[in-house]
Amino acid sequence: MAALVWLLIPVAAVIVAVMWGSWAAWAARNRKSGDVAELAGYARFREAMERSDTGSGVS
Repeated sequence: MAALVWLLIPVAAVIVAVMWGSWAAWAARNRKSGDVAELAGYARFREAMERSDTGSGVS
């Protein structure tokens, strides 16, 4: 009987891992934010860097 209890531990761990993996894959597929927001932020960053003037005199 004790051997069966020890076997249930890895079986339960595998079941939990499969459930977590399927949830993570589903969440990654259904993510609404993405490249659009990141690219817009990067464009704003580039524009701000082009406008900034450090005054160092180096071109």
